[in-house]
Amino acid sequence: MSAAAARLTVRVVPRGPRDEVLGFQPDGALRVRLSAPPVEGRANEALVRFLAERLGVPRSRVSLVTGAASRTKIVAIEGMTEDAVRERLRET
Repeated sequence: MSAAAARLTVRVVPRGPRDEVLGFQPDGALRVRLSAPPVEGRANEALVRFLAERLGVPRSRVSLVTGAASRTKIVAIEGMTEDAVRERLRET
């Protein structure tokens, strides 16, 4: 991971009807609904793919830092600032 990587706290709501950004919570965490179940890493992979698509970056630049077995995760996005990430996710 490079020095220019944004870190973002994400709270995942699995097994939703569709993948969507639910917004930022008062504590600054991003809340995301995913259709994938939290089984065998499927929700984690879906989160990485979803964030990469929404941010317009390759999947290889989005990585799960912590929280593989938790609904609260920390995700790193290489090559973007935290402000740029938040701005793009608010636009979608």
